[in-house]
Amino acid sequence: MRDFTGVIIEESLRDKSVLDEVKIIKTEVEPVTENHETSHVKQWTMHTVEVNSEDAEKVAERLSKSLEGNKETGYWYADYKNYELAYIIFPNKIFKISRGDLARFQEAKEYGISLGIPEYQVDFSS
Repeated sequence: MRDFTGVIIEESLRDKSVLDEVKIIKTEVEPVTENHETSHVKQWTMHTVEVNSEDAEKVAERLSKSLEGNKETGYWYADYKNYELAYIIFPNKIFKISRGDLARFQEAKEYGISLGIPEYQVDFSS
């Protein structure tokens, strides 16, 4: 199976050591604006990552435990995918979705919105 690629926002993590378990390909820092709807942080440090296919499940579980998720910090998610599967990871919930399963992508989107994540941020592509 092919490795996975995705984005992890460093500010979303309570335990940043999970970043040691992925290969960081690129890092971009984006100043937070009103549009981000995350005024409690000044920037998003977005790491484009590669996740080894053998470690994808373990990394998803670790991320799920490491992501911020409460009313003060808001709820965050991380995701990565390859040609076959997508992992969409929320605090304490993981969606492992076959790339063509539009209903499951919609379910993940609705779950994210139910946590208060802005709709534009949960526009998952199959």
